[in-house]
Amino acid sequence: MAEFRSTGHPDSTEGVFRIAPFISSLTTHPVRVPLLSPFTTSVRSATELDTVLLQLTDQDGRSGWGEVPASKVTGVSSRTSVRSLEGPLRALVLAAGNPEEALTKLAVSGEPAAIRSAMDCALHDLIAQRASLPLARLIGAGRLRLRTDMTLSVASTEELIPKVRDHLDQGFDCLKIKIDAHHDAVAALRAIRELVGPAMQLRIDANQAFEAGDAIRVIRAMEDADVGLSLVEQPVRADDLSGLALVSAAVDTPVMADESVWSMADLEELLRLKAAPMVNLKLAKTGGLLTARAMLTRALAEGLEVVIGCMLESPVAISAAAALAATLPEMAQDLDGGLWLRSSPVVGGAVYQGPEITLPDVPGLGVTALAGRGLRDRD
Repeated sequence: MAEFRSTGHPDSTEGVFRIAPFISSLTTHPVRVPLLSPFTTSVRSATELDTVLLQLTDQDGRSGWGEVPASKVTGVSSRTSVRSLEGPLRALVLAAGNPEEALTKLAVSGEPAAIRSAMDCALHDLIAQRASLPLARLIGAGRLRLRTDMTLSVASTEELIPKVRDHLDQGFDCLKIKIDAHHDAVAALRAIRELVGPAMQLRIDANQAFEAGDAIRVIRAMEDADVGLSLVEQPVRADDLSGLALVSAAVDTPVMADESVWSMADLEELLRLKAAPMVNLKLAKTGGLLTARAMLTRALAEGLEVVIGCMLESPVAISAAAALAATLPEMAQDLDGGLWLRSSPVVGGAVYQGPEITLPDVPGLGVTALAGRGLRDRD
């Protein structure tokens, strides 16, 4: 980990820097947390969470927390994240007079979105603490509890069914099944629907597995099999918005864009092409809450249905995403990332009980410290 404390000596070569009038220290905590089971999609397979936790401490001793999940999906490594946070983003905060000014400058920074999101969430955490409000309340949420779906990795029907039973017993009423081009997804969904009955919501996520024509064929086969899908997520490549529009127009099941939408510009192009009626917003894609809230407002104004999602992340990032999700009408969000972890690397933050997420009724995110176990610090 690296820490920069306020000493009034910005030219120090010993890792000690003045941060900003409102910040006394910036600390990065690269950690790895084992998963309960492998997380497998059409894009990748992971057995642990590789993440960087950011801790900003202000002059009054409050700590704001953020997180950078490092993966092929976010496009950043832990090492790159630490360099960015301790380098250009530290300098950005140094030049700001207050958290709000820092957020505005951060939103137009050229640093990767997932890294910007960590700083954005830490700043929002501090702002909420200073206002003596839970972050969710600060941004307009009327509740601190919400429900999430549960994701099932790409697998054979025989491997999926026992996991579906477990999630059914845990009280989940919405499951998201990852699919690829190699397994018989129609047979799997038939078996799952027979097991769970008609009330369970079933979502599928292809993670860009298909070309448009193949996606249409697969989704129509599922519709013909009457498996009762509530949505199909990102069936085609992220850069193929025209193909996504073709799929949306050709099938009855609502299509949700995920990897295709990272920025406001992406969202505007999705709207222009009428590429999908739904969008999954994730803070690691948008660069944090400031842009995510603007994109959420824009999407809702244009009649899109919005789900708030996550990467594989700890309660730090999950808490920030859940705060945003709590501003939406009640529905199953896509915030199960923390349920994959063997343990939390922090004390406090969002708490899971089956499908229910409860945000602490305390100022900010409610994260108070690093946990003493359940993580491995990295050099």
